[in-house]
Amino acid sequence: MDRFCLEVSGDFACFTRPEMKVERVSYDVMTPSAARSVFEAILWKPAIRWDVKCIEVLKPIRWISVRRNEVASKASVRNAQTAMGAGKGNLALYVEEDRQQRAGLFLRDVAYRIHAELVPVGDDARSNPAKYREMFQRRAEKGQCVNQPYLGCREFAARFRLVDQPAEEAPAIDETRDLGWMLFDMDFTAAGDPKPQFFRADMQHGVIDLTKAQVMG
Repeated sequence: MDRFCLEVSGDFACFTRPEMKVERVSYDVMTPSAARSVFEAILWKPAIRWDVKCIEVLKPIRWISVRRNEVASKASVRNAQTAMGAGKGNLALYVEEDRQQRAGLFLRDVAYRIHAELVPVGDDARSNPAKYREMFQRRAEKGQCVNQPYLGCREFAARFRLVDQPAEEAPAIDETRDLGWMLFDMDFTAAGDPKPQFFRADMQHGVIDLTKAQVMG
């Protein structure tokens, strides 16, 4: 397997806890699914998948509370389909009539070093893995991406750089704590809606080793 390392950082982040129904409250650190999405933002193909192995926390965990205006509802799929069939329709949402305030507990000034393996799953990737490895290497070195990587929520854009020699980089924070149950990823293998998977996140000296994670779903 080809293993890659990225350093990602940003001014704010929100890796939302699913048990919080209305208010957005972040996990203490980046989730494996959020780390995977950063790699996929740089290179995603049906022939490959990304398997996140490790998350290193590079800056102290700091919080910020923000109250934001949000729209309470969303555009109706049925109305959109009707408008497409008729060639016209009223699809507007009026912010003044549908605004509500919600509080959020976000992370601020974050930085992580994330490690993942490029796993070939399609015939083309299995027969020619070097093509995909070089494709990702080239994109990451130039700062290119399919879509802008983000830190949990799309409004929190992530900066990223490829790390060639992780052992020569600055160490993770010297903090050890049990972070409790955390979302690992979504399981798309079964038919129907994807099912969430969780694991007990244990941070040792700033490092979460996902190779030891006991995933439950």
